Amino acid sequence: MKRSILALIGGLAAWAAAAAPHLPKDDSQVLERLPTRRGDPAMAELRALRGAALARRYFELALAEGDPRYVGYAEAALRGTAEPAAEVAFVRGLLRQYRHDFAGALGHFEEALRRDPEHVGARSWRAAVFMVGAQYEAARAECRRLEDTASELLATGCRAYVDAATGRTRTAYDELRAALERRPDAPREIRLWALTRLAEMAWRLQDLATAEAHFRAALALGLSDQFLLAAYADFLLELGRAQEVIALLRGWARADSLLLRLALAETQLKSPQARKHVAALSARFEAAALRGERLHLAEEARFALELQGDAKRALALALENWKSQREPRDAALILESALAARDSPAAAPALRWLRESGFESARLQRLAASLR
Repeated sequence: MKRSILALIGGLAAWAAAAAPHLPKDDSQVLERLPTRRGDPAMAELRALRGAALARRYFELALAEGDPRYVGYAEAALRGTAEPAAEVAFVRGLLRQYRHDFAGALGHFEEALRRDPEHVGARSWRAAVFMVGAQYEAARAECRRLEDTASELLATGCRAYVDAATGRTRTAYDELRAALERRPDAPREIRLWALTRLAEMAWRLQDLATAEAHFRAALALGLSDQFLLAAYADFLLELGRAQEVIALLRGWARADSLLLRLALAETQLKSPQARKHVAALSARFEAAALRGERLHLAEEARFALELQGDAKRALALALENWKSQREPRDAALILESALAARDSPAAAPALRWLRESGFESARLQRLAASLR
């Protein structure tokens, strides 16, 4: 049921995963994310890895495939490991943030940095976690520290992501695009993150043709990335291109965030598959509730609002989600739910964030104006 921090609204995990590529100790450690079907080389790769390297690979597969079981495998791989403490602490932090234990994740990343002050991955993920909580100055401080240890593209990307969330979208876009153009040889994972962020910024700046060009360039890299698929699906849904969403997400029903968007597109088109997928989502949310999991509140809120028409329940879920996740899409969900529920006072946390952050979005401003 878990969407990654990167697939969380605003997509920071995707950035952090790209911003902190694993630097292998030897040539036997493969970085590219691969599907895990029977007979696939990824299985042989996993069998060859041990300890923190194996756990890191499972974590990457959880992000790519949308299957939270890989996180359990990763946790098991770390038990009793004798790997260097900095890398173990870092991977433990990745797994904690996946389960939304953000305070625990920050502690593990801090431990990794105490043992290895130049650990780019731990620094990048600290910035990502701070962004999820709308702690922008803390995130900016981590970005400044990256300038001493990371590449120009990574440091620029980190800074641009903070700037784009705090009222400097055009400047952030221009700086990130220029940095990417200076690094045509950058790893595919980093290019994918940068292109997806550029697409989102261009979308907010209402340059739809440029946004789509960035989305398509990211897809052309051929990497599995749930956040890219979710962001592009939302873009297409907003433009009324539901049929393209169905084509884009066919085969991704295992990932809750993508199944939600597929069901939204099918419902718009009155597809026979819509009822099946809506029922599947409902069953997953009910099963998670029985297990006591609260990792999918944003998806469940959107499900309640757009597919069940239950605005009051959607608003309650969105407000609960806001306690730990305060990214732009989380705010949008509160505003939309409050408007549908005719409960303007309940939108106060999101309205306050919009005002104080300086976040630039014509759509969010329209929602806010309607609520006021």
